[in-house]
Amino acid sequence: MSLHNNPSDAKAFTRRQFLSSGMVLASASLAVPMFLQKSAWAMARVQPGGGSIPGVPEDRILVVVQMGGGNDGLNTVCPVGFDEYYRYRPTIGIRREDALMLSRGGPVGLHPQLAPVKELYDEGLMTVVQGVGYPNPNRSHFSSMDIWHTGDMSGTGDGWLGRYYDAQCCGYGAGESGRAPAAAGGGVASAGGTGNVALPPPIAIGRTAPLAMQGRLVQPVSFETADLFRWTGQDVHPSLVDPYTDLNRRGATDDMAAGSNVEFLTRTALDAQVSSDLIRAAVSQRPLVDYPRSGLGQQMSMVASMIRAGMKTRVYYVDIGGFDTHAGQGGANGSHANLLGQWAQAVRAFYRDLKEQGNDGRAMTMSFSEFGRRVGQNASGGTDHGTAAPLYLFGPMVKAGVHGDHPSMTDLDDGDLKYRIDFRTVYAAVLKNWMGADPEMVLEGRYRPADVVRT
Repeated sequence: MSLHNNPSDAKAFTRRQFLSSGMVLASASLAVPMFLQKSAWAMARVQPGGGSIPGVPEDRILVVVQMGGGNDGLNTVCPVGFDEYYRYRPTIGIRREDALMLSRGGPVGLHPQLAPVKELYDEGLMTVVQGVGYPNPNRSHFSSMDIWHTGDMSGTGDGWLGRYYDAQCCGYGAGESGRAPAAAGGGVASAGGTGNVALPPPIAIGRTAPLAMQGRLVQPVSFETADLFRWTGQDVHPSLVDPYTDLNRRGATDDMAAGSNVEFLTRTALDAQVSSDLIRAAVSQRPLVDYPRSGLGQQMSMVASMIRAGMKTRVYYVDIGGFDTHAGQGGANGSHANLLGQWAQAVRAFYRDLKEQGNDGRAMTMSFSEFGRRVGQNASGGTDHGTAAPLYLFGPMVKAGVHGDHPSMTDLDDGDLKYRIDFRTVYAAVLKNWMGADPEMVLEGRYRPADVVRT
C-alpha cells in the first residue's frame, strides 16, 4: 500500500500505517489496547554508549524546512535584472531598489523581508540553488509533494529520508528483501543488520509524520508539542501511577513471538515512552536566544533544544504552510511577505542559537517547496501553481552563494519556468557529502551530486 501526503485519502489502519503514527502512542496511550499499554509500561531503558556505525558521521544533523503550498520563488529570489519579470508582474514584482541584492550588479536579489537570511548569506552560511524541479512537472500539491518526498517520479514508495535510515542504520538497500526488522521498534540496528545501537529515530514536529521520513524498517517520531507527547494515565486517576512505575521497572518481556504483530507494535509503543522522556526533558530548557513567536519559530526552537541536549537524532523535519497565494499575494508587503519574514526570522534565530551552543557546524538546513508559481500574476493579484523554484541550504558546510543560473524568463513552458537542476541531485549532495550515505542506494538511481556542499 503506498503512502502519500493527502489526508483526505486516508484509509483504515494497516500494520504499516499504524507504525507511521505509532510514535504518538505516548500521548494517546489510554486509547490503545491494554496489551500495548502493558508493554509500554514494561519498557527497558535505552542504554547509553551503544556504539558507533563505521563510516557514518553520527555528529552530523540534517534539518528539513518544508514551505507548504508552493512558495513563489520569483518573489523570493527575485530576477530584478530581467525586464520580463516586471512585464509579467506589473503590480506584485519586487522593485530592484527594494531587493536585497545577492551580488553587485547581479540579476537577482532577495525579497526585502528576507533580511535575516541575507545576513546568513553575507556570512557565508547560505546557498541559493536556482531553478530546481523535475521532468514533466505535476501541479497538484499532494502529487508533487509525494514526488519530492519519495524522490520518485511516480510519487509512490518509501520516503527518501526513511530509505536513508533504512540503508545507513539497518543495512537495507536496493535489491534487498527479507531483512530483519530494526532494533526495538523505531530504534535502529547497526550497518549490515548486526548488533544494536541506541540511535533514536528521526523527528518530525507536526500533526503527522511526513512521507519523506517513513521507511520500511525505521519510523519517525511525530508530535506537535512535547507536553502532549507522554503517557497520560496519571491525568485520569492517581491510582494509575504506581502500577505504571512498577511495570516499567520489570523490563521488556521476552515471551512474544518474534516477528509477530504483537511484538512489532509493542516495540513501537515502547520506543514512544523512551522518546517521550528524552524529548520532553530536552525542550524544557530555555533557548539561548529569542525566537519569533511564530509556529515555525517554536518548531525551530524545539529542534535547537534537542540538539543542545545531546540527542543523537540525525534528521529533524519542520514545516510552515500558507504559500498557496492565488489571490492578494502582494509584493514587498502582503501575505507572502509576511510568510517569508516568518521563515527568515526562524532560520536566523536557529543558527544564532546553534552558534551559542557551539553546534552550528553540526547542522545543515535544507528548505524547499513542492513547486514554484507561474511567471505571470493572475487577475486576483496572486500567482497560480507553477514549476521550478529555488531551494535553500544553510550552515557552515554549504558552498555559499548562488548555485546555477536563473531559468530563462523568455523561453517558457506554457507560461512556466523550465527547471535547470533536478532536486535529486541536491539530495545526492546532501546524502553523500554531508550525511555520509550512498545516494545511489537511498535514491534508487544515479544522480550526480550538485556542487553545493563542501567536501
